[in-house]
Amino acid sequence: MTNKNNTNSFVAAPGDIVRNGEVNQRLLDASRNKMPIVYDLLESSESGKTEEQIKTARHLYGENIVTYEKGDSVFKRLVDAFINPFTLILIALAVVSAFTDIILAGAGEKDFTTVLIIVAMVLISGILRFVQETRSGNAAEKLLEMIETTANIERIGEGAKEIPLDEIVVGDIVHLSAGDMIPADIRVIQAKDLFISQAALTGESEAVEKTSTIIEDDSTVLEKNNLAFMGTNVLSGYAKGIVVATGNDTIFGGIAQELKKEPIVTSFEKGVNAVSWVLIRFMMVMVPIVFVINGLTKGDWLSALLFAISVAVGLTPEMLPMIVTAGLAKGAIAMSKEKVIIKNLNSIQNLGAIDILCTDKTGTLTEDKIILQYHLDIDGNSDTRVLRHGFLNSYYQTGLKNLLDIAIINKTMELKDHDENIKSSIHRYVKVDEVPFDFERRRMSVVVEDETGKRQMITKGAVEEMLTISTFVEYKGEVVELTEKKKEIVLKKVQELNSDGMRVIAVSQKTNPSPVGEFSIEDESDMVLIGYLAFLDPPKVSATAAIEALKAHGVNVKVVTGDNEEVAKSVCKQIGMKFDKVYIGSDVDDLSDQELGDLAEKATIFAKMSPSQKSRLINALREKGHSVGYMGDGINDAGALEAADVGISVDNAVDIAKESADVILLEKDLMVLENGILEGRKTYANIIKYIKMTASSNFGNVFSVLVASAFLPFLPMASLHLILLNLIYDLSCIAIPWDNVDKEFLEKPRTWDASLVTKFMLWIGPTSSVFDITTYLLMYFIIAPMFTGGLLFHQLTDPKMMALYIAVFQAGWFVESMWSQTLVIHMIRTPKIPFIQSRASTELIALTFAGIAVLTVIPFTGFGASIGLAPLPSIYFVYLGITVVLYMVLVTIVKNLYVKKYKELL
Repeated sequence: MTNKNNTNSFVAAPGDIVRNGEVNQRLLDASRNKMPIVYDLLESSESGKTEEQIKTARHLYGENIVTYEKGDSVFKRLVDAFINPFTLILIALAVVSAFTDIILAGAGEKDFTTVLIIVAMVLISGILRFVQETRSGNAAEKLLEMIETTANIERIGEGAKEIPLDEIVVGDIVHLSAGDMIPADIRVIQAKDLFISQAALTGESEAVEKTSTIIEDDSTVLEKNNLAFMGTNVLSGYAKGIVVATGNDTIFGGIAQELKKEPIVTSFEKGVNAVSWVLIRFMMVMVPIVFVINGLTKGDWLSALLFAISVAVGLTPEMLPMIVTAGLAKGAIAMSKEKVIIKNLNSIQNLGAIDILCTDKTGTLTEDKIILQYHLDIDGNSDTRVLRHGFLNSYYQTGLKNLLDIAIINKTMELKDHDENIKSSIHRYVKVDEVPFDFERRRMSVVVEDETGKRQMITKGAVEEMLTISTFVEYKGEVVELTEKKKEIVLKKVQELNSDGMRVIAVSQKTNPSPVGEFSIEDESDMVLIGYLAFLDPPKVSATAAIEALKAHGVNVKVVTGDNEEVAKSVCKQIGMKFDKVYIGSDVDDLSDQELGDLAEKATIFAKMSPSQKSRLINALREKGHSVGYMGDGINDAGALEAADVGISVDNAVDIAKESADVILLEKDLMVLENGILEGRKTYANIIKYIKMTASSNFGNVFSVLVASAFLPFLPMASLHLILLNLIYDLSCIAIPWDNVDKEFLEKPRTWDASLVTKFMLWIGPTSSVFDITTYLLMYFIIAPMFTGGLLFHQLTDPKMMALYIAVFQAGWFVESMWSQTLVIHMIRTPKIPFIQSRASTELIALTFAGIAVLTVIPFTGFGASIGLAPLPSIYFVYLGITVVLYMVLVTIVKNLYVKKYKELL
């Protein structure tokens, strides 16, 4: 490779470098050599590559895509769909059942039915989960395609244009400005006050200045300040660079390949995991108890073991992973229709859980259509000269043109045909240099030169900052010293404009500044303040209604903006937001974290907030136990987006904001966000429904089994019956993710609490046991004796009659269990009266009643006879109808008591 003593030539050709994987050396060589040699190495030029060279580069170096971890194969995803605590339990039970029913069974006694049903349950659960995850994965990819991050590149024959990041190739010429993500590893060709945050790559909190200077020392690649790396972002300044490495060949890509990225465990995942372990622990306690009691009372330990296995199967919520996956996928797709794109499926429930939303005002509370309302001199008179200077600054700056710049340019273009001075100024000046904007200085400067050679530095920015760098002021046609009295005049006028809801920036200029090529921040001094530009961004018509709607749904909106307090106050008044006082960034700095948290809970508006102050405010609210969403679209919002429980941005935000966000809105409107929040709550509601109804139903069944085991001389239901019952119930639950959700449930945010699942299980579960026990009494003393000449079981001696007695008894509880277990779905899904005040979705109604119908018919079929069930008399169904009605009445009473005690059902 390159010889240290001869840094002007290369030994290896590009193809060799790629084949040998020596990307690190390629970066070092690009850093140490002059640009003509770098162009030669990368087969490029000052104007970029030709179309043919682009194809060659893409073939040689690959696409600009980082695979954080190798995509799972279909086989691995299929295995993962079947491997979870619940299916592992079922598989273990199937193995035990295989030994007891098949391997250890005598000749002619081998029974494959139980094993086959358990295997069927595993297959159904796994296949449904695999299908849903595949669909959700495909849906997520399609949704993410709607959020396109681009880069400004230059190519031969095409000029400068925006292209998706994954289309960038080695040798492309890239233009960068504030807010841009570095799209690949690049060598800087030109730079002006370029400061980059490398925290994502190196952990450095301080910004790093990048230059185009050749670096020939022995420093490492990451220490080369003429290299910029994928995964970092531009804080300020602008640059032109050439792509040296893409995709997995970048430093960032290399790290991603070595370290498997562990996804952040969200509150949603923690909640599901906690609930899952509650159910598993409950099963581990109850199943041994059932086994011991049946073994002691019946004396048949093998039958007791088989029955205990069946109870364990019944207690296993094997459909939970599928229900969760289907719920999240359905929620994400529904949100996309509401113009809300979810980057991470688990963020859906987090979005529904937020109780505080912090948002900037521009574009959220306002129309995001800023217009330049006034261009004024210091006396407050309209002055086109102020507009011309503002135009030259906005037009010639190469950084990120914000809405203010666009408004200035549009206003100038609008007036140029009516004002000869404005028209001539557009063509009379050429740009010499600039000092880019940054969020510390809150201003930017451009140096221009006219045809006579006269140079001017024109600076525009926040009024307070402009006053600090201006020594003079144009007042009543004369340049005079900017005294404290003159400053008061300026600030008074600005405050008047701010009070009318206008955002004001000041414009200063200086003639014949430093020599060309030596301009810097130090030159922004001793300037002449010439006037101000006042902008109007009208409040959104929908803002008031959106804030009221969010408030009605338990979400408090707080405005956190970099604008000054007067503008923020004016806009918030116009949209009807109530507040006592506006707090500014300096107020935040004076508070401890505890004090800030206390203030943040009470206050509504925070103005003049820096990026670090925004992040600190979000963290303070989270420490107080709130779930916080933050909505922003600028480079100064990236930290707050990362700090929030849910970062929310828009599809036209700067790259770093979109990268930091969890949720992307296709329309910057709080009403759109409200729809997304409600969809998140629907997703949570349907998942928690399944968990609570399954937990309570399972607990009720086990409680009933314990009672039966203690008092009945035979098993209340054969192990096969329990497993079959559970299979049909599981199939009935498949439609739960598509169920309707009561409007009242959506009115406030919800958080996961595993302890409430236990309480719910203990309250609601025994209600079904009451009627299980009445069914035992009915079947034992009335229905079963109808088939044995009025004799009770303990009075029988004929084995056939005993078998018939048991078959009738077990058929009765088999059918009643399905009715109660399935109807509890409709009872628990709402605190209202089911079918009357609250109706389930058509899909759920169809599946649950189909399940009831199928299971009710089984005792009357040959299949029922083959598994030991007998047909039931018509009088049984009269009793069943009474039982079902009384059961629904009891559940209604108990759930009302539960709601009264715990304030909510789900």
